[in-house]
Parts: sequence; C-alpha cells; structure tokens
Amino acid sequence: MSRWLTWIADQHRQGWACSRCAWSFSVPALLTDADAKSAYDRLASARFAEHDCAKYGQRTNQSAPNTFAQQVRNLIIRGFKPKDAVDITLQEIMFEHRDNPELIEKAQVDAADFLRRVKGGLI
Repeated sequence: MSRWLTWIADQHRQGWACSRCAWSFSVPALLTDADAKSAYDRLASARFAEHDCAKYGQRTNQSAPNTFAQQVRNLIIRGFKPKDAVDITLQEIMFEHRDNPELIEKAQVDAADFLRRVKGGLI
C-alpha cells in the first residue's frame, strides 16, 4: 500500500502527516516567512521519506471516514453552491483515488444521486 504526505489541520496540530500512519511534522508556531515555509516543506518531505510507518502505528482519525454527502455538506456550509461542492468533492476523490476505478464510479453515482435529491427538494 502506498503512502503520501497529507496536510492536517485540527484543534491539536497543523502540518504535514503520513497518509498511512501516525507520523506527523507540525508547523513551528511562528513560521510566517515564505522562504521559511518553503524550507519547512522541504524538511517535512525529507523526514517523511525517512520515516518507518511500523514505528508510528495506525492513524487514529481514520475510524470514521466522511461519506460523499458529508464532504459535500461541509463545503456547502462553507458557502459553496451545491453543484460546485459536488464538483469539487468529485474532483478530489478522482485525484486521490485515481488508481481505484470502482471507488471513482461509486463517487460519480453518489454525485448524481446527491444532485437529484437537491433538485427534488429532498435535501
């Protein structure tokens, strides 16, 4: 199973993390300069490449993944129009799971169903 750097931002931390394990590389509190941010990104990438997932254990926040509808609703709450929110969510899923055609097909079905329910006034 492949792994990749993913950006996390929650109540406890902000920074780069591994998609597979609990490894993370938090942003220093006073990091504001553009050159410093670039250096932080390069350092995080190097540390990510060196880390061993077996030493960090599983990520704890993967227990309840968001459904397609939940992801769309989160964007609508932020002010996006439903169609735009569906398009953005679909594009994110297609990008993140480009090697899984079944998941992409399910997301496309979920997108059509969500828009159908919006147009029908069910949501």
